[in-house]
Amino acid sequence: MRRMGIGLQMYTLRDETAQDFRGTLRKVAELGYEGVEFAGYGDIPAEEMKTLLQELGLQAIGSHVGLHLLREDLQKEIDYLKTIGAKYMMCPYVSPEDRSSAEDWMSLFAYLEEVGTEARKQGLIFGYHNHDFEFEDKVGDAYVFDAMYEATSPEAVQVEMDVCWVQFAGEDPLAYIPKYAGRLPLLHLKDFSKDEQGNMKTLELSKGTVNLPGVIQAASDAGTQWLIVEQDVCQNPPLQSVENSLNWLKNNYLNQF
Repeated sequence: MRRMGIGLQMYTLRDETAQDFRGTLRKVAELGYEGVEFAGYGDIPAEEMKTLLQELGLQAIGSHVGLHLLREDLQKEIDYLKTIGAKYMMCPYVSPEDRSSAEDWMSLFAYLEEVGTEARKQGLIFGYHNHDFEFEDKVGDAYVFDAMYEATSPEAVQVEMDVCWVQFAGEDPLAYIPKYAGRLPLLHLKDFSKDEQGNMKTLELSKGTVNLPGVIQAASDAGTQWLIVEQDVCQNPPLQSVENSLNWLKNNYLNQF
C-alpha cells in the first residue's frame, strides 16, 4: 500500500476554533496530524497563517470555499491559498436553491469548469466535495455525481470523495473510488451509523459501518494523496474524537510504514 498524508478537516473543530483558532491548530499539530483542510480562516491574515503553520509543522492541504465566496471574489480565495502554501480549493456544498433542476446543475457544471480552469492557471487544483444529494438528483440518466465529472474536465474539476455520504446514499464507496482513480486527490475518511429515524450519525473511525480498511486500500490504489479525517458531529469532546480517530489510523494504517 502507498503512504498517503493524514489530514484533518477543521470544520470538525469549528466550536474550538471559534474560541481560539491558533491554539486549536497547535493542538491538532500536537496530536500528530500532518495537514489541515480549512473551512474558514478565523479572520487570520494569510501571511500570519503561513507563519503559524510553518511553526507548527502543519501542511495547508487546502480549503472548503463556498460557492458564494467563489462568486464574490475568486481571486481573493486563490491568493489566500497560494500564500499559505495550499494546493487544493474545494467547493463543499450546493444549496437547494442552486440545484432545483437539471438545468441548474448543468449551469453549475459550466461554472465549476470556469473556476477550475482559472485555479489551474494559477497553480491550484480545484474540486468538488459531495454529500448524499448528488446520488439522489439526476441529470439525464446519470446521478449528478457522475454527470458532474462527465461534464467537466479532470484538469479543471477533481474529486474530493466523502465516503460516508456515498455509503449513506446507498452506494458502495469501494465501487466508486476506483471509478475515479487518477482524479481523486483528496478523500474524506469518515464513519457513521444511522439513528432510529434513519439519519446519519457521524462517528469516530472504526465505530460505524464503513469498511475503512477497504476504503484506505482503494484510495491508495486510486492515487489519492490525502486521507482527511472529518466528523460532522462528535459524541465526545471534538478534540478527543479526532485524537481517537487518528490513533485508529496510527494502529491500523500508519504502522505499516
